[in-house]
Amino acid sequence: MDSFEWNKVFMGGLASALLVMMIMWGTEELFHVEMAEAVAYPIEVPEAASASTQDVVEQGPSLAELLADATVEKGQRLFKKCSQCHSIEEGGANGTGPNLWNTVGEDVADNAAFPYSSVMAGLEGNWTFEQLDAFLTKPTSWLRGTKMSFAGLKKPADRAAIIKYLWVNGDQSDSLPQPPQTVAGLEAE
Repeated sequence: MDSFEWNKVFMGGLASALLVMMIMWGTEELFHVEMAEAVAYPIEVPEAASASTQDVVEQGPSLAELLADATVEKGQRLFKKCSQCHSIEEGGANGTGPNLWNTVGEDVADNAAFPYSSVMAGLEGNWTFEQLDAFLTKPTSWLRGTKMSFAGLKKPADRAAIIKYLWVNGDQSDSLPQPPQTVAGLEAE
């Protein structure tokens, strides 16, 4: 390349840089926004408590209160989602999932005729109301490695209705948990 060619390349780069600078300057002049020196409308926010986020617990009705308010009819309607994989009748057949007759209060993975996942089969103890509530919230989070692909029930009232329906469809050896008495309930006694 001769010097004339190099001059053309250099001038092209210089002209491009100048054009970009002019566009930036022009847009700044057209759309310039001046920042306010003081906040025009200050919003006062009370200082947050010094509790950590782990100490903050979402308050709501207890599981016992939800179970007391739950209806078997609603549980039966909601169980239709479950019935795609589970049966609930006493002596009913297993489907993709085990028969759920007499689940509440019974051993976890106690249906000898059903091939549970290794993690479910490895669980010990009985299905308590609280365990069922936690499991039905999101089965794959509560029990990593479970074969149950159900996404879970977000609403606590829906979980309580299903749990009550499961409880009614069993020998009911465990009684429903009693809601804590309120102050008004104590005064009435």
